[in-house]
This record gives sequence, C-alpha cells and structure tokens, in this order.
Amino acid sequence: MKEDSVTPSSSVAVAFLGIGLMGSRQARRLLEAGYDVTAWNRSREKAETLIPFGARVAETASQAVRNADIAVLMLENGGIVSDVLFSQGVAETLRPGSIVVDMSSIKPAEAQDHARHLAEREVDHIDAPVSGGTVGAEQGTLAIMAGGDEQVFSRVKPILDVMGRPVHVGPHGAGQLAKLANQIIVGVTIGAVAEALLLAQRGGADPARVREALRGGFAESRILDLHGQRMVERDFITKGRSVTHLKDLDNALDAAERLALDAIPYTALTADLFRGLIANTGDLDHSGLLVELERRNGVAV
Repeated sequence: MKEDSVTPSSSVAVAFLGIGLMGSRQARRLLEAGYDVTAWNRSREKAETLIPFGARVAETASQAVRNADIAVLMLENGGIVSDVLFSQGVAETLRPGSIVVDMSSIKPAEAQDHARHLAEREVDHIDAPVSGGTVGAEQGTLAIMAGGDEQVFSRVKPILDVMGRPVHVGPHGAGQLAKLANQIIVGVTIGAVAEALLLAQRGGADPARVREALRGGFAESRILDLHGQRMVERDFITKGRSVTHLKDLDNALDAAERLALDAIPYTALTADLFRGLIANTGDLDHSGLLVELERRNGVAV
C-alpha cells in the first residue's frame, strides 16, 4: 500500500470489526469523515445500525476484510481478537501491505504475538487501545495509545485522528501497556474517592459537600468530578463496566509478573475490590466500588 493512500477519503477501504458501544460510534465517525467502511459484528443487527450512514455489512469477519486497506478491531478481549484474526480467516484474507489496527484492550504479550504472526503474512500491525468511553468515541476525543512501527503509525494516523488524539508510545505492545497504566490510575483513583467519601459520611460530613469542598485543591480530578458525583447520587447504572475494568487490572498484574515486578500493591488491591463487587453485587458501573467498600464495612444503605 502506498504511504500517501491512507488519507481521509473514500479511496481508503476500512473494515471495522466489533460494532459495540464503542465501535459503533468510532465507525460512524469514519463514515462521516468519508471513509469507505465495511462493518462486521458477531450480532449482525448491531452492524446494520451503520447502514444509514453509508456502511456495508459483511456476513463474516473474513468477508469484511477482503478488500480492506486497514482493518480496525474493537473487540472484547485478547482471546476474541486471536479467534477473529487467526481462526475466522481474517489474517489469511488480508492483502500483503494492509494494516491491522487493534483498538481492543488486551495483554501486551498478546499484541506482540499478533504482530509477529501477521508480519509472517506481510500484514502490518498497530495496537491502539483507547480511553474516553462512549462520549469520547462519539465526539472523536478518545485518548489513543499506539504501539508498533512508527512509520506504520504515521500511515494510519489520519484515520486515528478522526477518532481522537493518537500518540505513538513505543514498539508493539506499548500501546497496551499505556492502556494498562491508564486503567491502574483510573481504578485506584475511583477506589480512593470511594474510600474518602465513605470515611467522610461515616464521620457525619455531607459527602456531596465534601466533594465540592475538595474541588480545585490537589485532590481535584475527573474521577472526583464524574465518578464522585455518581457516588453521591448513587447512580451506578453502567457507563464503564466493572467486569471490563477488572479484566484490564488482571492484565496489568499479568504484565507485571512477566516484567519481573514483584509488587504493584495498589493494582492488586483494586482488582480485589472489583472482584468482590462483581461477585457480591454484579457488574455495576466502576464507580460502584463504593458499594463494595460499604459491604466490607457493614454499612447499610
């Protein structure tokens, strides 16, 4: 593929695999930017929601990538990514010189393994997980953390620019490491905000006013703002799944073990809290860590 072919125009054929809450919004932005998009999802009806915006819908993942210059993956976990790439015929169908941009959140070692096997077929690979949720996907403001060859990254950057703010952070797997760093910071901070508000309430302070009093000080953060508000309002309707966050923290613990890091205690403790939340209450929004802390402290609500 010529380097100047990856530009915002209908001449670039994009296969988008995984039309869920995030993928549907990302694919729609590509369509609105003029890209030629073929969509595939295990549940076809989800992909069909993109037809009014100009997408074609493929019956299988391998059919979706048959004429693709770029295949974007937004799938649930590394096992599914491996299955779609290597068991459902995507890797063997992709043309030499095409590019896989995997925006799923998976283990760094899995991303490296995928890149190695794709290279054997002369297919390039970028791991590019995201942060910013469905709002960021809809508005095109996602933080995109990209790992892989920098020249390949430069070829797909125009497409990534449509979806957010891409930054090349290192070789294959580095994008996934950056995403794990993000999830550690977010998860630990959610736990800290929940613990602080629980302490304040137990002592007789008004959690809503405590949150407001902390705004603008060193404790200010998007987590205190958004997730703290959800805790105050007890709005635990899922906006960010606890199951997904636990998967990412478990992947971080796996990466730490592979890198011979013996102690990442904040990550381990936060993973344990999410595990307890899911086992005892269910897959609430990740701000629901407050509920698990209340349970462990015998606080009746």
